[in-house]
Amino acid sequence: MRSFEDDPRLAELLPDERQQQLLHLLQALSGHTLQLDEQPRPGAEAVEFNLETLGWLSCPSQPQLQAAAARLLEFVLFYVGKYRLAANLHHDASEASFEELQRQHAALQASEARYKALSAQLQRRVEEQVKVIERTQQQLYESARLRAVGQLAAGVAHEINNPVGFIASNLRVAGDYLNELGEKLPSDHATALILEDFRALLQESEVGTQRIAAIVTDLKTFANIDQEDFVPCDLNALIASTCHLLRAESNQALDIELKLAELPELAGYPAKISQALYNVLDNAAKAITGQGRIRVTSRLGEQGAVEVLVEDNGCGITAEDQARLFDPFFTTRPVGSGTGLGLTVARDIMVAHQGEILVRSKPGAGTRVTLRFLSL
Repeated sequence: MRSFEDDPRLAELLPDERQQQLLHLLQALSGHTLQLDEQPRPGAEAVEFNLETLGWLSCPSQPQLQAAAARLLEFVLFYVGKYRLAANLHHDASEASFEELQRQHAALQASEARYKALSAQLQRRVEEQVKVIERTQQQLYESARLRAVGQLAAGVAHEINNPVGFIASNLRVAGDYLNELGEKLPSDHATALILEDFRALLQESEVGTQRIAAIVTDLKTFANIDQEDFVPCDLNALIASTCHLLRAESNQALDIELKLAELPELAGYPAKISQALYNVLDNAAKAITGQGRIRVTSRLGEQGAVEVLVEDNGCGITAEDQARLFDPFFTTRPVGSGTGLGLTVARDIMVAHQGEILVRSKPGAGTRVTLRFLSL
């Protein structure tokens, strides 16, 4: 709609159709024909709007009616102009209100976006804090467990080493006594059989005491007794000790094949590395249920990384479960048979040693777990 800031034309105030209607009404009132033109006509009466001439009104048959008709037409144009002015003001006010509403809407959208971003940021911080709390809980759990194992190992070493030493010493003395008795007893066949059986019993007992001493030594190595927290350690020795402990727990029923390559010393926490190895080997032992085989391989991988591969031909792991293997407290074992922290703790230990743990498995075909120490 035109604002009429410039001078309007007659056709803009009154379209042609309206002009004809108005002329017909004037003709009906006066009884004479009237003519309205935008161009000057001789003898016609000027029709003005806001001191500007818009047209000329003429009545050829009754010229004295022209002035009155022209004033009446100006009166009509005056109110048409006022209506148009009011309409323009309303239009401008509506546009201004609409623009203000748009501006406020844009401000609200921007504010909403800021609040959403703030909410997402707070959510991320909450999730990060939850993860920190979970890691702290895991570390506390693992530290308490390692302390308990260390105390147990210390107690076992103290309580068992001395009796084992007495037994081993007494068995050696008993062997010497048996040799002396053999010289003094009759040299018949029955006596020889008895002495031979007795000597075999003593040898088996000596082997048993050596196995007990080896288990205690492995337990001390596993629990890091009498060692500092961060020291160069022999990874192959830790593997062997952990395998011995696992065999002892299963009454030597586990079939574990060791393929250990020569490795450089690894700087780290021996007790924690042993814990990671034990957790992985324990999972492999549970997977084969005493009927399969476990192969443990140590080697130098790419870029000098030290790798330990633990492979079994057990039940394997489904793809769905593999996606959650490292989730805290997730376990595929029956309720009460596991804490669900074994691989989680192993992963955290590897991360602490600048390493990583990788799992490849196929249901029914077994599992391979790779412990890779990326930095020596």
